[in-house]
Amino acid sequence: MEKLLSRITIDPTLCHGKPCVRGLRYPVETLLELLSSGMTIEEILADYADLEREDLLAVLAFAARLAKPHSLQQSGS
Repeated sequence: MEKLLSRITIDPTLCHGKPCVRGLRYPVETLLELLSSGMTIEEILADYADLEREDLLAVLAFAARLAKPHSLQQSGS
């Protein structure tokens, strides 16, 4: 999973610092919205030629990591 997660980058100069895919201007939240709307990975890849299957898997892995309760708690809480 760590290899997938390395595809998610956070750069304050891109997309207002939102997590994006490989430094491209594709925010994780936008790709999650496409997936949750019912688009398949294949449909998204057809619409966005510079994305790779592993990028979308990384988006899902990132969301899964955030959904874990311990990921949302601040240390010392």
